[in-house]
Amino acid sequence: MSTIDSLTAAADAENAAIFTYGVITAFVTAARRPTVNENIAAHRTARDAVDAAITAAGGTPPLAAAGYTLPVDVTDPVSAAKVALAAEVDCTVAYRAVLEQADDEQARTLGVDELTASARRAADWRVALGDKPATVAFPGAPAT
Repeated sequence: MSTIDSLTAAADAENAAIFTYGVITAFVTAARRPTVNENIAAHRTARDAVDAAITAAGGTPPLAAAGYTLPVDVTDPVSAAKVALAAEVDCTVAYRAVLEQADDEQARTLGVDELTASARRAADWRVALGDKPATVAFPGAPAT
């Protein structure tokens, strides 16, 4: 996997996260809605940064799909939180790949910054779900 390939995978993960947060907005509680709005804004900013990095590396950023398959049906606040957590975990996996594959310092810096941001948001969703532990030792690492 090249720098462009790993950045493209990160852009795809960001597009999927943006879609996911759009879906869950209708199902989260009013108290959680500001968090969802902040998270979707953060993913849009990250997607734009990744797209710029792809362009700078000589590639073409991917277009967002018309829709994405969510890992569970979203029917209530709990399933919405589970889907948000899954989107954040997918982003950590994508950004870990950027760190592992990028040969460019700017891309690696973007990777570590966004891996950290997604891992923090994932921890927030784990706390909301009552999952323990709230954090994982190596965000984005393959599940064992």
